Amino acid sequence: MNFISSESVSPVFEDSLRIPKSPPALMDAANSNIYFSLVIPTYQERENIALAIEMLSSLLDRCLTGNYEIIVVDDNSPDKTWEIAENLTKQYPQLRVMRREKERGLSSAVIRGWQVSKGRILGVIDGDLQHPPEVLIELLGLIKQGADLAVASRHVEGGGVSSWSFIRRFLSRGAQVIGLILLPHVLGRVSDPMSGYFLVKRTSIAEQNLNPVGYKILLEVLARGNIDCIAEAGYVFCEREQGESKVTWKQYVEYIHHLVRLRLSTKRMKIFHQRIHFPFNRFIRFGLVGLSGVFVDMVLLYLLSDPSTLGLPVTSSKIFAAEIAIINNFLWNDTWTFADVTYKQQEWRQRLKRFLKFNTICLAGLVLNVLILNLLLNFVIPYQYRNYVWLLKIFLPVDFVKSVFEFQHIFTIQIRVLYMANLTAIAVTTIWNFWVNFKLSWRVTDVK
Repeated sequence: MNFISSESVSPVFEDSLRIPKSPPALMDAANSNIYFSLVIPTYQERENIALAIEMLSSLLDRCLTGNYEIIVVDDNSPDKTWEIAENLTKQYPQLRVMRREKERGLSSAVIRGWQVSKGRILGVIDGDLQHPPEVLIELLGLIKQGADLAVASRHVEGGGVSSWSFIRRFLSRGAQVIGLILLPHVLGRVSDPMSGYFLVKRTSIAEQNLNPVGYKILLEVLARGNIDCIAEAGYVFCEREQGESKVTWKQYVEYIHHLVRLRLSTKRMKIFHQRIHFPFNRFIRFGLVGLSGVFVDMVLLYLLSDPSTLGLPVTSSKIFAAEIAIINNFLWNDTWTFADVTYKQQEWRQRLKRFLKFNTICLAGLVLNVLILNLLLNFVIPYQYRNYVWLLKIFLPVDFVKSVFEFQHIFTIQIRVLYMANLTAIAVTTIWNFWVNFKLSWRVTDVK
């Protein structure tokens, strides 16, 4: 790795991706320990870098005069972004520039910048002006209030996106859902785990073996850092005005690769030690609403599939019954369970978005529900047979089991087993529905 020759740039650790506990020793001892170090990873940002540095320097000069640094880490851009940044160092004394010729990748660029940084607080922001610089003030305030990690989020109050297409929004949310499935204890701690705009205390990630893939450095910080207190500030993700987007399908593949590797390594290292603040009160309300949905589901399933009523096929009956139950659950959750969120989002367009996301997530749960129900009935519990006394003994007293066989006109074992299998399927999908809806459905990201 090569650097632009400048007295302000310190050597980097060639092999390790560990952040030192203390800033590296510098020739200028007076500036060896400042408060804030902000890294800007760049590649082909010639048209944006000068304005980004100007805006950030002006902002930070007002609140952290002489107590910050900006480190541009450029991956040897063919458009010579690094050269433009280097030419600005005389105008902006807090600016430092690193040019990497043998390494590539946004996440590793951020870590390399942090390695040579002098600050007690470390941060990252894009160099394409899609992250509004003014949010830095709020993030710094959250750190001063005690947060170990302050994240700029598109999915909290004040957050949003500008002119995103449906496909891009769908891919972003889809990536978050995949992350919640593979790493619920990591991605579930923040509303916007895909954010590339955040601040973290050096002590929270120092001496950790960081090993990122792709461009989502926040995943690495959340999974491997010692993060207790997390705070979030809303921001609107802006469209770039100059240059071309770096997001391609390769980044999505790398993201999934990163998730899988973190899933395996964190399980092996047993580092899921963070305190998880589970919303028990909200879960209880969600569960009570779910019980009303179970009642609706069970009644309709009986009316549709029972031989004494309509006698329709079990699978189609289950699908119809579950969809009606989903509508019932949404109405109750929207007016009660998440009332603290919905009172700020009363427009019909926002309510429709919540319903569509809730319905999509629950339909995915419905697919899981139907698969589990059919698996139990067709492979685990062949309910067409009536002599599974051992199965009923698990759920019912022995005397009651005997009475069942003596009074088979009251109900059949077939229907009883069907209901027990259905309850099992509902219990499994309830966990899915609550967790994913809690993280996604009642966080409407407006297009601004």
